[in-house]
Amino acid sequence: MAVFRFQFEAVLKHRRDQERREQMVVAELESRRHALEATIRHHQRGIVSARGDLRDRLAPGASVDLRSVRLQASASLHLVGLAQRAVLELAGLHEKLDRARRVLLRASVRRKAVELLKERKQQEWLQELSRREDRALDELAVMRMAAEDAS
Repeated sequence: MAVFRFQFEAVLKHRRDQERREQMVVAELESRRHALEATIRHHQRGIVSARGDLRDRLAPGASVDLRSVRLQASASLHLVGLAQRAVLELAGLHEKLDRARRVLLRASVRRKAVELLKERKQQEWLQELSRREDRALDELAVMRMAAEDAS
């Protein structure tokens, strides 16, 4: 039996490989984004906790140890700086992620175009195969009729 062979199968494989590589890039960036978001949440919890501790230390009626208050404020500011740095890094990562998604979309469109070409060529091949079979059956019928007429 005849087998369909797509002449651009190597191109299709290459396009699938490209798309898979771009998917990996997007997945890695998404992973980094999740990690940064978790880091920011962690820093935010630390900031809230440090501010709560600072508020408790400065509460009316509590004895105030200026050294510990200064250390607590410094720790809080340090966490704010870390959180801001993570937010800036996250903003840059979002830009990279947007670019990577656009590249992935282009790779997907390019792969899909070749897949659609393959499907169209396979349908054409199947139709041609069907036409050939129909012609062969018609020829056999004509030959049978001729043989019956001859006898």
